[in-house]
Amino acid sequence: MDQQPSYSHSHVFGQDQQKTGEKKTLIVIAITLVMMVVEISAGSLFGSMALLADGLHMASHSAALTITAIAYIYARKNASDPRFCFGTGKVNALGGYTGALLLAGFALMMLWESFDRLLNPVEIQFNWAIGVAVIGLIVNGASMLILGEHDHGHDHGHGHHHHGGHHHHHHHEHDHDHDHHDHDHPHDHEDQNLRSAYLHVMADALTSVTAIVALLGAKYFGWIWMDPVMGIAGSVLVANWSIGLLRSTSQTILDYQAPAETVASARQALESESDKVVDLHIWSIGPGILNATFSILSSDPKTPDFYKHQIPEKLGIVHCTIEVLDGRHTH
Repeated sequence: MDQQPSYSHSHVFGQDQQKTGEKKTLIVIAITLVMMVVEISAGSLFGSMALLADGLHMASHSAALTITAIAYIYARKNASDPRFCFGTGKVNALGGYTGALLLAGFALMMLWESFDRLLNPVEIQFNWAIGVAVIGLIVNGASMLILGEHDHGHDHGHGHHHHGGHHHHHHHEHDHDHDHHDHDHPHDHEDQNLRSAYLHVMADALTSVTAIVALLGAKYFGWIWMDPVMGIAGSVLVANWSIGLLRSTSQTILDYQAPAETVASARQALESESDKVVDLHIWSIGPGILNATFSILSSDPKTPDFYKHQIPEKLGIVHCTIEVLDGRHTH
């Protein structure tokens, strides 16, 4: 009796491992919560509305970061759930998308508050306000260093190959492949969930910087208008960040085609004098990991396994489905 080849269909792609971004986010949440308690306590004790307000702002900041942490934990805990066809990698993009919506809301609140202050100036306790802004800048600066903008989370885990080793010369042939690559991947496949957390912290740091500059201008030169104007400028910048993150995360969620250079590289690797790619789709299924389907029309058909090995590992395609169409039967 012929022994049938064994096939392994693992779609975890390393999502069951704790990511560096998760650890970083939890550390930043802890720092933010400690500062929140300190500021609210000090504000209540010394009667400082500036400290109280910033402490409450820290609470909303913690909530946004908590969404990032929940996305990481959910993806890791459910990585082996078979209901997720290609693993839980897209939870990362969903967390980033949610964070981007909150960031957009934060920008609108900044804009509203700044216009209100411009039209209805209020008395400012400069020393307290500057002190709080400096504290906020220090905390957010430390948080930015911890999170690090360029963490891409390319931990793919160990995929298992399941090759279609038998060539039967049918009109259609399919092969499903899972690979583990340790090569560099396109820069656009970043950890979007961590990017969201980083932008929240950076937006907070920006408000601290603009507040310090504006408060110093108002205190020493009487430029009361400078505080709301700087707030308006800051809100526009934060809104632009949120739009960029919304665009990139929504593309991942909606299976947007991979960058043109990735598609071109895959097509070039597969095509030859006798082989032509007639249908090709490549899309992201998580940070740094791609899925692909190929249909190849060939006048000299080879096994799907042959074509699979032509795909450059550097592209980061960890799962692919290959269909071979026998061109000898077409007219």
